[in-house]
Amino acid sequence: MSVAEVLTIYAEEHATGTAAPERIGYAISALDRFWGDLAVSDITRGTCKRYQATRGVSAGTVRRELGTLQAAVTYCFDEGYLLAPKKVHLPASAPPTERWLTRQEASWLIRGARALNADGRHLQDFILHGLYTGSRKATILAMHIDQKSTFGGFVDTINGVLYRKPPSKAVTKKRQGTSRLPARYLAHLRRQAAQGRIYVVERRFVRIVDGDKVLVRSMCGDIRKGWARAVELAEAMARAKGIELDLTMGTGTGRKPITPHVLKHTAITWSLQKGASVWDAAGYFDTSPATIEKVYGHHSPDHQASAVEAINRRG
Repeated sequence: MSVAEVLTIYAEEHATGTAAPERIGYAISALDRFWGDLAVSDITRGTCKRYQATRGVSAGTVRRELGTLQAAVTYCFDEGYLLAPKKVHLPASAPPTERWLTRQEASWLIRGARALNADGRHLQDFILHGLYTGSRKATILAMHIDQKSTFGGFVDTINGVLYRKPPSKAVTKKRQGTSRLPARYLAHLRRQAAQGRIYVVERRFVRIVDGDKVLVRSMCGDIRKGWARAVELAEAMARAKGIELDLTMGTGTGRKPITPHVLKHTAITWSLQKGASVWDAAGYFDTSPATIEKVYGHHSPDHQASAVEAINRRG
């Protein structure tokens, strides 16, 4: 049986019913260019390494794509299309990201957002929401205020609860759970609600309708350009005050400007540094306890406390 047949069956019978079929489609398109003419029996450690070498993208991307291939092969075996299972050899997973913002860096980043030539309040609101809730970029941009939505979550400013996932959306690995909002940030959201805000990250502009000025509120589609400019401005503004700010991530030639995902890392790191337990942080940020422990656990003042106490204890 060819790999192309396996991918086709998986796409037609399984992928269309998943929460993110487009992601599976992207992976299948990339896989088919290399694997399409090969048989399932040709899947070996060597061919998997050749795929990685010819693909020319990061190991993380290759790992996700080969993971789709493994899922397709497993599906066809479970459904009886294949007589025997086949192992797909994935590259090693990348080490967990360690980059998080210091209080000083976060402060300058917010100043950079405020200093944008265009109204930078929407980006400031994006940063604040990320730092207080640890939500992902797409979740923040679709977040409503006191209004349920079919495509985004919402903050309930009456009861102080954050609902990340819209009711109609299926649960995926990128969990979007419910959390209570901290009092300080809740007060900020309540002020926004009192001003008639519809979205947490909102663009406002005046439009002339029949000769009258009408205030239009719209959801912010993306913040890529504004984010990149705010990072540049933050570094420049700090430098003007004699402060060297390095808002980059990675090492060596792989260094690049921080991305919005750094807000999630920052929120979790700060909470653990202030004494939150792994269990409570996992619940609030809707991230598995295993991930919290693996990626962020060493930031907790209680990290390995019992082991250190045992070593210090005299016999």
